[in-house]
Amino acid sequence: AVVSTQSTGGSNRNRLAEETEEVLLDTNYLKHIVSDPIYLRPHSKTFLREAVNCDTAFLAAQSIIDYSLLVGVCGDKLVVGIIDYIRKFTFDKKVEMIFKTNMIGSAGKMPTIVSPEMYRERFYNQIERYFPLVPDRWTGMGSDLQYS
Repeated sequence: AVVSTQSTGGSNRNRLAEETEEVLLDTNYLKHIVSDPIYLRPHSKTFLREAVNCDTAFLAAQSIIDYSLLVGVCGDKLVVGIIDYIRKFTFDKKVEMIFKTNMIGSAGKMPTIVSPEMYRERFYNQIERYFPLVPDRWTGMGSDLQYS
């Protein structure tokens, strides 16, 4: 049984669910990983990067935006998959992006609606943040850890 599920879409704006919800969102996930990060080994992170890169390249080529990564934790297993990939970047979404960027302003933040390539880049960068590498003495990460 999956004990925790998170839906991460790459944006932190308006992405907080009630803790009682079955699926939590980006901001919930960020709060969780501060105290309990999900570390990946280098080969697992490489596999995740390649899978996300290929899948998001396909989605961007189809003008798809607004997808999420569903993260499930079951014991010591991590299960991930891209979901909610049905929204196309249509003319009305382009107008919304331009309007929110130029007319409303977003206090220096990127608007939530962006082009497929920008969405892909933002999504990929968030995945990098959400899954840090296991600290070790060879990468310099965790160099202050004591090894016996």
